[in-house]
Amino acid sequence: MSDLSHWTKRPTPGAQTLAGKHVRLEPLDWASHGSGLFAAVGGEANADIWTWMPVGPFASGDAMGEFLAAAQSREGWRTMVFRQAASGKVLGMASYMRIREAHGSAEIGCVAFGPALKRTTEATEALALMAAHVFDLGYRRYEWKCNNQNLASKRAAERFGYVFEGVFRNDMVTKGKSRDTAWYSITDTEWPAVRAALGLWLADDNFAKDGSQKRSLESFRAQ
Repeated sequence: MSDLSHWTKRPTPGAQTLAGKHVRLEPLDWASHGSGLFAAVGGEANADIWTWMPVGPFASGDAMGEFLAAAQSREGWRTMVFRQAASGKVLGMASYMRIREAHGSAEIGCVAFGPALKRTTEATEALALMAAHVFDLGYRRYEWKCNNQNLASKRAAERFGYVFEGVFRNDMVTKGKSRDTAWYSITDTEWPAVRAALGLWLADDNFAKDGSQKRSLESFRAQ
C-alpha cells in the first residue's frame, strides 16, 4: 500500500489554458466563448450530442450559458472550451467535475464534440491535454463515466486507455429513464504508459498524407 503520510491537497484543475499542436483549450468565459460554443454543440441541429447525457439539449445560448454557470457555482465544474489551433474556431467542450482535491481525484464529463471535432486527431489531443493537466497537478485518479448503453462512449474510454471498473446499477433517473452507469478510470501509476502511447499516436509520422492513421492508439499501448 502506498505511503501517503505526506500527501497534500492538490490544486483545482481547469484554471489555465492548455495548448497543443492542433487544439487550444481555454477555461470557459461565456462572454467570449458563448456564441461559438452554442453554434458548435447547441440547438436542434446538435440535439443528438446530448442523447446519452443527463443534461441538454439546449435550445438557446442563454439556456446553455445559465446551465454551465450554475454547474460551476453549485457543482464545482471547470469547463474547458476546445478551439482549433489554426483557425480559433470553437469545436466543443468538456468539464472537470466531481473534483476532490483532498483525494487527488477528478472526473471528465459533459464531453460535447461538435460535428467538426468528432473522430478527429483534434478530439484525441484535447482529451490528452485534459488528462495530462490533471496528472501534472499530482492527481492520483481520473474518471470517465457514461450511460452503460452508450457504446460509443465506452469504446472511446477504452481506446484512450481508461480501465473499466464496473457498472453502478439504477444509478440515476435521467430524462424519464433509469440509467446504469459504467465507471472507468486511469490512475497515476497507469498514466505514464497511457501518455507515452498518446504521444506516439499523435506524432506526425503516424499519419499518412490524407490524414489517416498508420497505427491505432491501442497498438501503441500494447507494444
